[in-house]
Amino acid sequence: MLTAIVLAAGSSRRMGRNKLLLPYRGKPLLTYVVGNILTAKVGPVIVVTGYEAPLIGETLKGLPVKIVHNPRYETGMTGSIQTGITHADGEGYMICLSDMALIAPEEYTLLKKTFDKQHRRDKACIIQPTYDNQVGNPVTFSAFWRQAILEHPDPEGCKDIVRSHPDNIYRLEMNSSSVLQDLDWPEDYDQLTDDM
Repeated sequence: MLTAIVLAAGSSRRMGRNKLLLPYRGKPLLTYVVGNILTAKVGPVIVVTGYEAPLIGETLKGLPVKIVHNPRYETGMTGSIQTGITHADGEGYMICLSDMALIAPEEYTLLKKTFDKQHRRDKACIIQPTYDNQVGNPVTFSAFWRQAILEHPDPEGCKDIVRSHPDNIYRLEMNSSSVLQDLDWPEDYDQLTDDM
């Protein structure tokens, strides 16, 4: 079993407002993204909040997710990953970014199936989606890496763990660039809504 850990703690400084509350296809962006993950049936879904946690929690009301709060969200992404993993069970953790609206449910499902297959061969596998040889998200870590992630000192994510263990990495080339497209700047959101 995988646990999907959705990182929804950031303050969206570059966007200038909380991007997770912006409308997309008739819903707040976060609700849309979490809905896609739930549809994919990856496994239990944990959403890590931080900035404007009450608003984020209200946005997710009624969805079958576990909401956990990272009081250290301003220190960087790693703290939110660690908070999520502290509450997670299972064989691995799919670390999902909450602003990647273009990833379809079937893409999450494919990544889950790929993890299941690789995990039978390598209990320490790390799955990375790629497109055009560029690494994207979500990255899935086997639970083998649980302690290493919980002790990881770099505040800006777990890339050092990945880089240090190339033999355990399995890269899956995806059919679309959705795994590369997050929303950081107002023009990113404009592009997203223009393409609807």
